Amino acid sequence: MIKVNTVSLPPPECRPEVASTEEKFEFLVNLLILKIELFLRSSIDKGINDISPGLVQGPVPIGAAVANLDNATRKMIEEFGLASIGHLRAIINTTLLKAPIPRPLLDISPQAYNIFLTLILNDTKKSNPSYNPYANTNSFLFAAVFASSFLNQYYAGIMPSIVGNDERWLLSRIAGYEGGVLGALRAELNARVNLTVPPFNFTVGKLTNLTAQLANQLAGCGVKDEGLIVPLQLGAENRTRSNVVPGDVNSLAFVRFAREILRIVFTTGNATRPGGLFPRGLNGRLYRRIDTQKLS
Repeated sequence: MIKVNTVSLPPPECRPEVASTEEKFEFLVNLLILKIELFLRSSIDKGINDISPGLVQGPVPIGAAVANLDNATRKMIEEFGLASIGHLRAIINTTLLKAPIPRPLLDISPQAYNIFLTLILNDTKKSNPSYNPYANTNSFLFAAVFASSFLNQYYAGIMPSIVGNDERWLLSRIAGYEGGVLGALRAELNARVNLTVPPFNFTVGKLTNLTAQLANQLAGCGVKDEGLIVPLQLGAENRTRSNVVPGDVNSLAFVRFAREILRIVFTTGNATRPGGLFPRGLNGRLYRRIDTQKLS
């Protein structure tokens, strides 16, 4: 008896891009820099070079602000931001990437995040109140989970194709840490699942479902983001509606590749139309190739 693999291939726009290990790390550091700058500037009003001078070089992020966080959350966000600086330094020390790493132009202003909420509210035929991720802990946790989620999905997506023992070892250790970060952040949201997120009437649980639906819609490659409350058929072993740690039918981590992530962070649903959190696009050869070849 011969066991035949009958799993159909995803469409081309949902498959991994052909790229070298170095090019994948180049793409990765854009997402890592976004997370670090958001976490550190919102918690302690410092950027990467304030902590580790000369590590990055490029325009200062637009619209960063110190968030109105409770003390426990502020310390947690600070810790995760500082730890990611260590990850960035380890990438430079292990790969062919050199410091200073070029920092893309980031827009982490309330206006940029409002693009996502406008899309959500238009879909649900609601009015469009202003959303400020820095206004309170509940609001900020959405931005934090968002930045951590697609970073984790990209780690999982590229890990099987990384060439080099040192590089694979490094990525597996970073991914292990980052998985813990995402779990901790979603647990914080889950503890607030029935609270509202000002200025909306939505609960935290409802808004996580809506933001997950939007991410899936923008990426265009099926369900890879899930809220904190799901139907039984999407819960672990079809026996629970709670969903603190999202996963597929076997509770395996979801993966996304470069073009899927670009469609989300640009808010355009198109990997070659910059906007949103990266108004001028990303740095690195993989992104330039996607842009030049119009791999939307």
